[in-house]
Amino acid sequence: MKMTDFAKAKFNMIEQQIRPWEVLDPKVLDVFNQLDRDQFVPDQYKGLAYADCQLPVADGGAMLPPTVEGRMLQALNLQSGDTVLEIGSGYGYITACLARLAQQVDSADFSAEASALAQANLQQLGLKNINLRVISSLDDINLVERYDAILIAAGALPEIPHNLKTALAIGGRLFAVTGHSPAKQAQLITRVGPQQWNQVNLFETDIADIQQSG
Repeated sequence: MKMTDFAKAKFNMIEQQIRPWEVLDPKVLDVFNQLDRDQFVPDQYKGLAYADCQLPVADGGAMLPPTVEGRMLQALNLQSGDTVLEIGSGYGYITACLARLAQQVDSADFSAEASALAQANLQQLGLKNINLRVISSLDDINLVERYDAILIAAGALPEIPHNLKTALAIGGRLFAVTGHSPAKQAQLITRVGPQQWNQVNLFETDIADIQQSG
């Protein structure tokens, strides 16, 4: 595809996929417009960079469809001073979106290969507010009251682990997809007290299950 074709595909992604899926937050739409999704995916998938489908990432992971990416970023309602934990660095695209919307992003992936790909992509943008790491399982997340937002972008889970809920600061928000095919539930969890969390079901989807290495 030519650069003009990619530009048209990005425009169509925003206007014909993301907006109709009730993603209307101008900050979220602007960050999708700023970043070229095709620059993050390998050559063999560039023709699908703006298609509303999952793309494979190393070791069984997946890059989520743009509509789901838009809804999850909008749901988190990120502020410029927020600290964010991302589970699933993927190709680094959503990591870059988070870094444009928040103050600091810690991004963890189960695959060393995927993390290296994300790092290479992100270095080209010169973003300085991202820390990448590799984890073996979600049990490796053991910080308490640390993050203003947590995004589980690596895939769906049967349920949200308690250690991720406690990693939220009071007032922090967590986005995850839970449940089983064919009707998994996208959820927003908000920590409202030391041992209190509110849960809101946002929409149904059927993204791939999370692949942990440990």
